Amino acid sequence: MTTIAFASRQPAEAEAQWLAALSAAMPELSVRALRDLDAEARRKVEVAIVANPDPADLALLPNLKWIHSTWAGVERLVAELGAGAPPIVRLVDPELARTMAEAVIAWTYYLQRDMPAYAAVQQARRWEPRPYRRPGETTVGLLGLGALGVAAARRLSEAGFKVMGWSRTPKDIPGVDARTELPGVLSASDIVVCLTPLTDQTRGLLNAERLGWMKPGAGLINFARGPIVVTGDLLAALDTAHLSHAVLDVFDQEPLPADSPLWSHRSVTVLPHISAVTDRGTASAIVADNIRRWLSQGVLPQTVDMARGY
Repeated sequence: MTTIAFASRQPAEAEAQWLAALSAAMPELSVRALRDLDAEARRKVEVAIVANPDPADLALLPNLKWIHSTWAGVERLVAELGAGAPPIVRLVDPELARTMAEAVIAWTYYLQRDMPAYAAVQQARRWEPRPYRRPGETTVGLLGLGALGVAAARRLSEAGFKVMGWSRTPKDIPGVDARTELPGVLSASDIVVCLTPLTDQTRGLLNAERLGWMKPGAGLINFARGPIVVTGDLLAALDTAHLSHAVLDVFDQEPLPADSPLWSHRSVTVLPHISAVTDRGTASAIVADNIRRWLSQGVLPQTVDMARGY
């Protein structure tokens, strides 16, 4: 029986859940924790499934041909393994895209319907109705038009929002004003949703200059990675009321440290990285199909471009 190694730095309970789900999805294969394999078994391993692995563990597999990540974001894996790494396949799961689109529409409504402002006036015991703004009067700018961005754009369009999008390469998406120029998207959007991968090019993308391009009073949602937004610059934009509110699900350091000013800022909503949680069942089925195809046909799924970082 072919052995597939599973490597992770997750807690033991989470690792056991992954092993159970993966084994159920491919019962004809032996999916085992890397640490449980002896030297001879490690020598025979050609495929590793990973969830935030320790690079030192993967180095114990001398004949490793490729790596399948159970995460969509692979920036840490790419950085830690470097250019000489075996091909990496990241998770592309329609269920993950659906979950992210659900989160985008939920938190877009949160800002479009002024819920942070109503929470504030409730605390002050004030009865203050605010003008209603229809979705058709609200432009949402999506930064990143990959699988997650396209799914989010579809949900927003169906809800009646005007949707703009930014990506580095031209995209043609029905219902989306897709552009490769960032200033026009930032300056026209009432709500900006960040979904772009973290790479060398996007680290610090939303700094003081680019936050300054955003429409006065606009809101920001970051469901991508923390380092894409410069936290100090964001706080300055909120303190001066240039931006009205930020919904943050990702941070430079996670869990967010207890002394972070983000916790108590009146214009920030902090979420514990829950916008799009991987579904072990659907993810395991996709990983299993990809591994079976490679074993039977020698066909690798699309792999990560190590130069681009995703």
